[in-house]
Amino acid sequence: MNDFSSTYYLTSAKRFDQCPADTGSEVAFAGRSNAGKSSALNVITDTTGLARTSKTPGRTQMINFFALDDEHRLVDLPGYGYAKVPKKIKLEWQKELGKYLEKRASLRGLILLMDVRHPLKEFDREMLDWAHSVELPVHVLLTKSDKLSNGPAGASLQEVLEAIHKSYPLCSAQLFSSLKKQGLKEARQVLTTWLYD
Repeated sequence: MNDFSSTYYLTSAKRFDQCPADTGSEVAFAGRSNAGKSSALNVITDTTGLARTSKTPGRTQMINFFALDDEHRLVDLPGYGYAKVPKKIKLEWQKELGKYLEKRASLRGLILLMDVRHPLKEFDREMLDWAHSVELPVHVLLTKSDKLSNGPAGASLQEVLEAIHKSYPLCSAQLFSSLKKQGLKEARQVLTTWLYD
């Protein structure tokens, strides 16, 4: 399995035309604000502070690129939901995000993060619908699974698996905890398969 600890910050793009060269392969991380995207990226890459975490939801306001090497990247997409920004800016993000998701040839898959206690919200379903329409594989990380005991966490996973099985054949899901490093090996395996196979 690939060693993700060599990952480093590459660049940030406010607009799609500022993205780095569209070569090699990359996997994007998406999720509602406060779903734990930055924490997951830091744990997966074993690099404290690679992605900036914040107690203020919606801090990621650009498309942030992190390189494993010259041809393989992880991408942190803006979070949606609570971001305290004017509506005009939100719509601008949405437009640029849409361009990235539709036009980026090197994009191999989408890691979609959902809080295990509140899965499949409207934005999550929109992302699943979009990915399904362009036949992009999605792997759901049900984050903060340490906040629930095994029974409720397992029930939440089962609910999500049943929902995606019916409508999204290219989608899979797992429990994940950045704090306890639960599900880390499984998440890295998915990334390795998408990036290097």
